[in-house]
Amino acid sequence: PTRRSSDLTNMPFFSFSKASSATNTASAFSTFSAASAKGGCDIVPAKTALVAIEFQNDFTSEGGKLFPAVKGVMESTDMLIKTAASAKAVRAAGGAVVHVPIMFKADASDNPNKGLGILAGCAKDSLFTEGTWNAAFCEQMSPAEGDVVVKGKKGLDAFPNTTLEAELVARGIETVVLCGFLTNCCVESTMRTACEKGFNVVTLTDCCATTSEEGHTAATGGTFGMFSTPMSAADFAAKLPASAVVETPDRKSVV
Repeated sequence: PTRRSSDLTNMPFFSFSKASSATNTASAFSTFSAASAKGGCDIVPAKTALVAIEFQNDFTSEGGKLFPAVKGVMESTDMLIKTAASAKAVRAAGGAVVHVPIMFKADASDNPNKGLGILAGCAKDSLFTEGTWNAAFCEQMSPAEGDVVVKGKKGLDAFPNTTLEAELVARGIETVVLCGFLTNCCVESTMRTACEKGFNVVTLTDCCATTSEEGHTAATGGTFGMFSTPMSAADFAAKLPASAVVETPDRKSVV
């Protein structure tokens, strides 16, 4: 027999109240509505945050457990010097510098998926153990007065279960400028979510590093352009007031 549309409301698997609830939950994911999404907007320094992901000794410093794996790409781009200069420029221009560390308990009991992939490696090799030198910020990217340090990052994306979104919203941030480790893991995961949430997303291609040149190039020259505006530190510096650009030791600008 033919059912009338009104009959559907009496069927439990056609619950419109449940559908409405699901829609509300989905919309709550976004920071900006579709009408007010910021992608492609002008970079306004006061509404810009440099989000520096995992500039910690395990990655950045001699003696760090992952340093040998990322050293080659780090050196090829000179990313530590460029990121530190970019952070100084953002501060001088009136923007925010947001640091996002990752760290785990010594027994890895707070690792959200310690049996799979890169998180399994974090647990197996006791990476980024809280309270140790390995998890501490490196000297070049130690938070300055007024910087923000995000709490709660245990997984790969910097948004879930952390204070990142609340910190950005509290400061009226529209543009997030991403940099850090790993190019094709935590940086890319965070980039994708920032895009989906409606932020204007910039990724600094020479302020990131990963475990191989091939992986770095595939991300910066491929997927980055699908979810952000990739650019060099020099290109980003050109969008800031000239007075804010910080000269690096052997360069005339942030290059």
